[in-house]
Amino acid sequence: MAQAMKIAIVDDEQDMRQSISQWLALSGFDTETYPSAEEALKTVGTDYPGVVISDIRMPGMDGMAFLKKLMSVDSALPVIMITGHGDVPMAVEAMRVGAYDFLEKPFNPDRMTELAKKATQSRRMTLDARALRRELGDGSTIMKKLIGASPVMERLREDILDIGQADGHVLIDGETGTGKTLVAHALHAVGAKAGRKFVVVRLAGQDEEELATKLFGPMDDGGQQPYVEQARGGTLVLEDIESLPIGLQAKLLAWINDQGNPPETRVVAVCNVQEAGKTCEEALRPDLFYRLAQMKITLPPLRQRGEDILMLFTGFADQFAEEYGCAAPTVTAQEAAQLLQAPWPGNIRQLINIAERAVLQSRRGSGTISSLLMNDHDDVQATTITTEGKPLKEYVEAFERMLIDNTMRRHKGSIVGVMEELCLPRRTLNEKMAKYGLQRSDYL
Repeated sequence: MAQAMKIAIVDDEQDMRQSISQWLALSGFDTETYPSAEEALKTVGTDYPGVVISDIRMPGMDGMAFLKKLMSVDSALPVIMITGHGDVPMAVEAMRVGAYDFLEKPFNPDRMTELAKKATQSRRMTLDARALRRELGDGSTIMKKLIGASPVMERLREDILDIGQADGHVLIDGETGTGKTLVAHALHAVGAKAGRKFVVVRLAGQDEEELATKLFGPMDDGGQQPYVEQARGGTLVLEDIESLPIGLQAKLLAWINDQGNPPETRVVAVCNVQEAGKTCEEALRPDLFYRLAQMKITLPPLRQRGEDILMLFTGFADQFAEEYGCAAPTVTAQEAAQLLQAPWPGNIRQLINIAERAVLQSRRGSGTISSLLMNDHDDVQATTITTEGKPLKEYVEAFERMLIDNTMRRHKGSIVGVMEELCLPRRTLNEKMAKYGLQRSDYL
């Protein structure tokens, strides 16, 4: 989910601070105000989740010294400088030092809003990229994204840990929306090549000649390397491997064979075959398929993950509720059963969409989760009933787990509060939490 961006406003004049803060708040920004650079530096540092708007002329540490300090801490932090009339040369110097942009007094508030919007978008992209790089070097972090207590997910995590430590190439397949690229990230993060280069290439929808150049070179631009060189010594992820033209399949096979054993660069091929009844093996030439499928991971579809469906739905709904500033929708027993029964052709991606729409309609005070499931596809019957029947016990346990989990979240881990709301004695609640793998410490 998108990280909430802040705007730190630094100005020694209280009226100016308040005026900027009020205007930006009306424009939907989350603002913080500071009377001096020294005060701001107590909060604003590396990975600050937002941008800075600062006056240049201030007592004590002035705006230029403040900017230089911020750039030494985080050179990618967008800082918008406010200058007085005649301070344009100083503003130009601020841009040279690293300022994002500047506003000259008296400035147009709409211009400030537009600058703030662009700066926060830039900041969000920077922080997202940093978070991804950290995840790629931290197996434990990215493995936490592979949520689920179902047996198929436990096996998947075990397979990732085992295969991640090996050297051979990997083929990942599974239905659309099951998280194949996330698994490719996890394989890299838990393996011996963690921290080395990780390059993702999307093969679908590209001209064969252009793709051949991008993959293997030579590049017209001497400063850019082909993908196989960019990934040298690390992991090369080839998404939509089934889209690779037959001529390039031969070239890829030759490059793989030239690497020796163990390979210098590990290839993780992601197969997204959509046609009913067609397999990845049928889409690739046999010799390439067997080289790529030295190790193979098939991701389970969501409909086979049992109570994970409710766990994921409530988790995503809580995240969207926080993002939109409203309460998460309550899931009734009937809706829980329908979530478990739905065939989920779009898998996790579809579940995320349903969770977001459920939060939005709940915020408006209308609609139900059932109606979302029924309207998600043209075939109403197909979205509400699956042929893979589940015993009643599984429905009951999944709903019970979700109910305890939601109540624990609402009471922030207060056992007494949960006992009172659910009318459960402490021993029974403890037994059920142990049964469903719920830890009080996770809610504090």
